[in-house]
Amino acid sequence: MEFITDTLAVFPALFGAVPIVLQLAAGAMVLALVLGLLTALARISQFKVLRAVAVFFVEVIRGTPLLVQLVYIFFVLPSIGIAIDPVPAGILGLGINYAAYLSEVFRSAILSVEAGQTEAALSLGYTPTKALWRVVIPQSFVVSLGPIGNYFIAMVKDTALTSVIAVTEILKTANILNSQTFQTTEIYTAAAILYLMLSLPLSRIVVLLERKARSRG
Repeated sequence: MEFITDTLAVFPALFGAVPIVLQLAAGAMVLALVLGLLTALARISQFKVLRAVAVFFVEVIRGTPLLVQLVYIFFVLPSIGIAIDPVPAGILGLGINYAAYLSEVFRSAILSVEAGQTEAALSLGYTPTKALWRVVIPQSFVVSLGPIGNYFIAMVKDTALTSVIAVTEILKTANILNSQTFQTTEIYTAAAILYLMLSLPLSRIVVLLERKARSRG
């Protein structure tokens, strides 16, 4: 009973870090969506240079750990005159990392749209570029909505990694509380439960949005 009481007592302090988590996840997701889509378009471009740059970007980011990327952005870039505050550095690191993975989601989704859709748009007088943005990409978003939602949930949990670059999110707050009270089990149990409380509703929302999007499609 004392364990439960002590664990519950930790929640108010941890809840104070939730806005930072949401700020990190939302900002990084916007960056990941934009950069991921541009990278996907570069991957299917007719220009070899663009394809090569996109492939290089994806392979480098997917081939190195997110934690190393965050550390590099926050601790290494200042040595060449690029100093970024903790939260923007976290958003940048998470956004770039997830952009590499989302680019593959977008690329597969775009290629999955039937060629007849583009041909129909062209027959109506659309230019290839207009057909891509007005017909193909909107349909590809419906296909990719589920994976995008799953990556967002994963990103919420990965915000814990930004604790190593001095972002005071849930895990960093838990570490500070643990150093002050030494209630290790209670504090980290509360942190785990809080991440679960954030993830489960998001999972349900993703399922509902995906069903709604498919029903409209």
